[in-house]
Amino acid sequence: MSWLANLSKTYDDHADVVGQFEMKKSGKEYALIPISHTTQTAHIEVHLNEKGDIVNAKVVEKNDGSTIIPCTEASASRTSAPVPYPLFDKLAYVAGDYTQFCGEAKGTPYQDYLIQLKAWCESPFSHPKVQSVLNYVSKGTLIADLVDRGILHADHQGKLLEKWTAGSGEQEGEKPKIFNVIAADQSGAFVRFAVNIPGEPESRLWRDASVQQSFIQFYEMSLQDKDICFVTGNYLPVADKHASRIRHSGDKSKLISANDSSGFTYRGRFRTSRDAAVVSYEASQKGHNALKWLIDRQGTTIDGKVFLVWGSTSLDMPEPQEDSFSLWEDEDDHEALAGGDTTHKDFALQIRKAIGGYRYDGEYNSKHEVTLMTLDAATPGRMSIMYYRGLDQNEYLDRITAWHESCYWIHRYRKNKNDKPVLFIGAPATKDIAFAAYGPRASDKVVKGLMERMLPCIIDQRPIPLDIVRSSIQRASNPVGMDNWEWEKTLSITCALVNKKEGYGVSLNTETTDRSYVFGRMLAIADVLERSALGKEEKRATNAIRYMNAFAQRPGRTWSIIQSNLQPYQARMGTGARYYNSLLDEVGDKLQLEDFTDKPLTGLYLLGFYSQRNDLYTSKKDKEAAAVLDKDDENQLNEQGDN
Repeated sequence: MSWLANLSKTYDDHADVVGQFEMKKSGKEYALIPISHTTQTAHIEVHLNEKGDIVNAKVVEKNDGSTIIPCTEASASRTSAPVPYPLFDKLAYVAGDYTQFCGEAKGTPYQDYLIQLKAWCESPFSHPKVQSVLNYVSKGTLIADLVDRGILHADHQGKLLEKWTAGSGEQEGEKPKIFNVIAADQSGAFVRFAVNIPGEPESRLWRDASVQQSFIQFYEMSLQDKDICFVTGNYLPVADKHASRIRHSGDKSKLISANDSSGFTYRGRFRTSRDAAVVSYEASQKGHNALKWLIDRQGTTIDGKVFLVWGSTSLDMPEPQEDSFSLWEDEDDHEALAGGDTTHKDFALQIRKAIGGYRYDGEYNSKHEVTLMTLDAATPGRMSIMYYRGLDQNEYLDRITAWHESCYWIHRYRKNKNDKPVLFIGAPATKDIAFAAYGPRASDKVVKGLMERMLPCIIDQRPIPLDIVRSSIQRASNPVGMDNWEWEKTLSITCALVNKKEGYGVSLNTETTDRSYVFGRMLAIADVLERSALGKEEKRATNAIRYMNAFAQRPGRTWSIIQSNLQPYQARMGTGARYYNSLLDEVGDKLQLEDFTDKPLTGLYLLGFYSQRNDLYTSKKDKEAAAVLDKDDENQLNEQGDN
């Protein structure tokens, strides 16, 4: 129950924003909702005056439909059985003339709704605006009023239209707004109320904190069943039904559920659900509402699987699944890394600066925690926590820093906010690793599975699974099978994965005599030599690229073919090929005679290929500038490490 206690604490820590709507980049609103409340999408908004007379009504736009509504335990988890919400609900519950316009309803929803609303208004916690709603709905004329105002539309028999078909009979003219916001027929429309009282600044009941508090107090009065709460340890009213709609408004899955009270009663282990665990109503409501808010605010959802990370004090934390570019995406100086400098020291300094911003909170060495949680549902009704970790904030940031500093390479596939391609050095996003390993057409199921498998590699510093690395090496060794941009992206990500284990770095290593690395360097020299001979106009693949896959499997035999195919280009360049020829001789001299076999190459050959090619394409001026920066940054890095 530590996860629920953690979420309840997060709710209490941010109680000042309860009920306040925030907006996503997509324009959709969300909020940390009060206890005994949930959210629904409203389709119709009805304005009343103080006496309970209808003043106005309108169709709610899709982006404005999110509505905080009071709910009971039963209504929050209702399925097919008619259980009314206390204040706002569908037409079947709030309209007394529903039968007249839509036919018979299942059960007695309108009567049940009125009984519940009257009980609220007759309690010591009644609210004048809620009384106005009761006065109006008691008249039983809601649908008729909405039809008169052109909000709902009836056919010639006086029944609500099930769908709108343009140009057929009486259905002429522009399509009514109600059919644009509701997926089902008009009888399924959800209604919310606003009460206009002179002098009252807030007429919207779903945003009125006094109405929300009124219902919370009224509902607490009805909770009499108490027990020891496993979350708080206190003797409190218990919750028998827990919240659904955790990931989105249509989500029916629950994290806590126990309804096996007949047949195989709890598999013979318990007599009642409370033998296993007891959660108080307050802890359940606060924990689930905080979880919904965090998912809306900063969760990453892939095919129903939610990846979530938040801090106990500062909610915003660097997400483990994001790449290094996202750490300084909003800064203007990230182009500094694109100046040709490939030293680890300069890059590490940038990473520590970016992550260091999350450490400072005005209280040095303060104790804060970071929580990571992954949720997924195997069936529509049940959800589980797939991954859960709670770490000290500094420890978490240290591990994120270590990941970005160890699994890094030069990448060229990201774009800045001006939609221009940029170069960055750092770790790739786990989603991009999935595409590098399994191709751009990998299903969401495959992608979310890999993202989950990579979490322990980042948080617990475990080795990257070998099948992921091998699959990436295999794809990166086959450039002919994909577009150039896709291959370059796959190559740089694969180099980052291989470098995580080998630790060679981006800079060219001229000292190593590793067989695979040296063969990779030779392949890069052959590629650059032929590309230079072909010129900028010729776009076809070089022999080195075309034979790359075979070269990785049988390097000795394939190199003989590549070398013989290079001779016409060496002849065409004449003395211009002298530098490349001497470099080939110099690099080839590092191979021992017994190394020149057809034994397959390891992933290191990709590092040798990339680093040698990058070195040949980097100008002498940039190399000298990088050497100067290298010396200066070494001192700064040591200072950062000491701090």
